[in-house]
Amino acid sequence: MPRKLPLDIQEQVRQRANLLCEYCHADERWQYVRFTMDHLVPVDEGGEDSLDNLAQSCFHCNRRKWNKQTATDPGTGQEVPIFNPRRHIWLEHFIWSADGLRIVPLTAIGRATAALLEFNRERALLIRAADVDVNRHPPEGDPIRSKDKE
Repeated sequence: MPRKLPLDIQEQVRQRANLLCEYCHADERWQYVRFTMDHLVPVDEGGEDSLDNLAQSCFHCNRRKWNKQTATDPGTGQEVPIFNPRRHIWLEHFIWSADGLRIVPLTAIGRATAALLEFNRERALLIRAADVDVNRHPPEGDPIRSKDKE
């Protein structure tokens, strides 16, 4: 049976994340369902239901991450930690493409996470394109790669 976290803990996680998936930065406000709470360290491996071990996650990222804490960097073939929003800073590992549709990984952690969670799958690109058209994507404060760097 799924773990039910207290509603006040869930709300604290949501507000800390500014209603974004802490992995792909999808915005919960434009979704049909509330995002899920991801245990960064799985409960089966000693992770707790604490704020320090929880991240807001869209359904797709949560399902793809599951209980993983590492993934293969497609650039080097090395096993590396995946992005952990309590230990890593999103802006150091990812940037948006100039058109705002693709998440461009900047590091081994970024590459491994982007591949594992399929950040740039076709459906995500279509959703982002529609959101760009109505000026609600990329999220405020997220950097966009300038056209001259692509």
